[in-house]
Amino acid sequence: MSANRPETLTVAPSPRSERLVGTSDDLDDLRVGLDALSGLAMGRLSLTDTLTAVATFAVQAVPGADGAGLTLREDERADVVVATSSFVAEVDAVQREFGQGPCLTALTEGRVVRSGSLGNDEEWRRFGSKVARMGVHSVLALPLQTAEGAVGVLDVYAHAKHAFDERAAHLGRLFAVPASIAVQNARELARATRSVEQLERALEERGSLERAVGILMSRSGCTREEGLERLRQLSQDQHAKLTTVADSIVDEAVRRARARRSP
Repeated sequence: MSANRPETLTVAPSPRSERLVGTSDDLDDLRVGLDALSGLAMGRLSLTDTLTAVATFAVQAVPGADGAGLTLREDERADVVVATSSFVAEVDAVQREFGQGPCLTALTEGRVVRSGSLGNDEEWRRFGSKVARMGVHSVLALPLQTAEGAVGVLDVYAHAKHAFDERAAHLGRLFAVPASIAVQNARELARATRSVEQLERALEERGSLERAVGILMSRSGCTREEGLERLRQLSQDQHAKLTTVADSIVDEAVRRARARRSP
């Protein structure tokens, strides 16, 4: 492999990599990160806060890390991107600007990417050159794999060159396994919450429409279908949403009722 090309690491650790797990301090840091990860209170944190917490724990777990970012893949909407520090957010912005970088490679190819000299990498010349000038030289990009495929990527960065050796990469892979589960659970919970909110909004909108149609029926003696058609016509004439027109009809009826009751 060329010295200027980022190293691809196998997901399954070899016996040699097992011997390179690291010092007791490294293992203690990994345990702290894993304990914090297992203690995440799903449902009490927003999706963004949960992802940021996972990235923060990764900085604790991977020796040599100065910061981390996490990109959550969302097929039906924009990806969710978080960072533990401003320099990581700037690096991620450069990746999006150029459409290249270790995060995108790890996400699209599903492989672990490690580089110790981003400014000299041939795979992402424009990206690597710019972030090296920003003082960021090392990266460890870990795809978050689940049974459904990669749900995202955890990027760990360092200012120093060659900050992540095989030991750090192995610790990163160990951390990425439970991190993948935590991220997937957070994504599914967020999706379920959005579905409930959408259903509640739909029910509220339907209730508003039904009330407005009922008011029109009582005023003019029209049928329900004629009332709905009247609402649609008003929506077009006023260049307003159907629910907005319905709410205005209900609000007007309430004002009139209150005015009649006033002495």
